[in-house]
Amino acid sequence: MENNKYYVYMLLCHDRTFYTGTSNDVAKRVATHNSGKGAKYTKTRRPVKLMYTEELADKSAALKREIAIKKLSRQQKEALLENQGINWRDYLI
Repeated sequence: MENNKYYVYMLLCHDRTFYTGTSNDVAKRVATHNSGKGAKYTKTRRPVKLMYTEELADKSAALKREIAIKKLSRQQKEALLENQGINWRDYLI
């Protein structure tokens, strides 16, 4: 049976900015970002650290959630992490 699950994820970049993306294999995607072959945004902001993942039913739902998270302010993104019990400040690189 095919795994149709997709995830939205948030990374903490070396410059303390957040990057949000989607993938069906988050660990592999984070490794790609850290190798410099991921998104253009993360290429110059390595290393990156995975802060948050959210499982969604399919790619379409994940893309919609990614857009919603990207529209959040920095403060709202920090609150999203903190509401999940993630103290992102502990992971400053």
